[in-house]
Amino acid sequence: MPGETDRRIITELAARGYNADREAVTLLAGASDPAGAIERAVEAAPDDAFKISGEHVRTLLDGEAREPVRKAEPESPSADPFASPAEPGDEAADGGSAAPHETKDGPADGPTPNDPGAGRVPTDPEKRLVEILGDITGQSTGTGEYEDFVTVFRDRYERLAGKLRGRVNHRPADAIQDMPGGSDAEMIGMVNDIRSTASGHWLVELEDTTGVFPCLVMKDREIADLVNELVYDEVIAVRGTLADDAGILFTDEIFFPDVPRTHEPSTADRHVQAALISDVHVGSQEFAADAWSRFADWLHTAEAQHVEYLLIAGDMVEGVGVYPDQDEELSIVDIYEQYEAFAEYLKEVPGDLEIIMIPGNHDAVRLAEPQPAFDEELRRIMSAHDARLTGNPSIVTLEGVSVLMYHGMSLDEMIADLPEGKASYDDPQKAMYHLLKKRHVAPKYGGKMRIAPEERDYLVIDEVPDVFHTGHVHKLGFGNYHRVTAINSGCWQDQTAFQKSVNIDPDVGYAPIVDLDTLDVTARKFT
Repeated sequence: MPGETDRRIITELAARGYNADREAVTLLAGASDPAGAIERAVEAAPDDAFKISGEHVRTLLDGEAREPVRKAEPESPSADPFASPAEPGDEAADGGSAAPHETKDGPADGPTPNDPGAGRVPTDPEKRLVEILGDITGQSTGTGEYEDFVTVFRDRYERLAGKLRGRVNHRPADAIQDMPGGSDAEMIGMVNDIRSTASGHWLVELEDTTGVFPCLVMKDREIADLVNELVYDEVIAVRGTLADDAGILFTDEIFFPDVPRTHEPSTADRHVQAALISDVHVGSQEFAADAWSRFADWLHTAEAQHVEYLLIAGDMVEGVGVYPDQDEELSIVDIYEQYEAFAEYLKEVPGDLEIIMIPGNHDAVRLAEPQPAFDEELRRIMSAHDARLTGNPSIVTLEGVSVLMYHGMSLDEMIADLPEGKASYDDPQKAMYHLLKKRHVAPKYGGKMRIAPEERDYLVIDEVPDVFHTGHVHKLGFGNYHRVTAINSGCWQDQTAFQKSVNIDPDVGYAPIVDLDTLDVTARKFT
């Protein structure tokens, strides 16, 4: 009975003496074998039941039992040294990690968007409240001159130093140089150099607006492990004692700007959900079109009734010339035709969704970050559902819940620079924790990432978000750091030849769903 409508399902149940609620009808219609599902539902119904419930049907369908994944269980302190322990009554332990979870599969043969039995009732847009902050679009002033780079790094230093001044009594580098040996000293600086000494200790050079000062971290100190977390150009604070000749600071403590442990996330005042996805890659031969259609079909069901927001964190299309021999893996070779195809796929999702999109490194915008939103031509092409297009990164506030959307290019460098236990592609959320800890989405300059010099550093995390959403690495991972929900949302592209050559095994067809009233996360799989 594939493709049965609600009316037929209701008729079949009525013939057996049962009524059913809307969710039960939708689930039965979406089952791979609706007739068999109806028989199993009737046979398993309690003797005194007159109505088949959605909960009853879910327990009968293989893989259909919905178990929302709470924010991840706590890791041990040794595995994640800067994560907070779980607090009594706190469902989300700081520093937790989550491997890909199939909490619920999408319908394999569910109702189509045009099916009258699809089940979703259009939602009231008047209840929604959306605000976008930190968008570079139309604000770019950088010309690439030397002074532009000085300006952006000075801005970074001042803003992040402001988050550290309450924890240390900062002395400028030139003032510390004039202090007598043996004095206690504290300094806030940008990491200028990291190197090991012949004895295996660490020498970290910090730079502020007055000069550079060397800080020695002894290898046998507990804080020596924190040196492994440092990357060039991030801003930290240190506390220690000057050597007898006052030429070096023996470091006792290292401080990061970090998310305050007192952070309390905001939540929505009603039960409403957001779907967080990224890396669609339309135009690739490996674009998972069937998975996308199952996702779109599911959004039309009653089960997705509360999903009112769709956030896409970059790489709508595969692009052209992004990596060597990419043209051999394209199904659409023209970039504008790729966006036209993406727009058609976007039309499959319900028209009442509030859609917000930022660009990624495969999209047709400048590669240097921060990236402005799509230009007018691409906006015209992607006009389906009147989506909101903003820059990368941006803060999007949904009914009081702030979501930091960042495509995630810097995750590659964080994973490459940090020890495997602190960040990896299998656990991309761990690398996100470090960005939150550094309060900057792309702290390292001079690597593979390109950073555009602007009048201000748009990559600083000024305000702590409630949700941090990234993509780029094509891996699913989510967890909680100091009560910030971190989600890397996987992708919609099967493994390409290029990905296979660099050992990327993508997590395809996942859609993390966030309950904005509780910040619980459910990862749904549609492959």
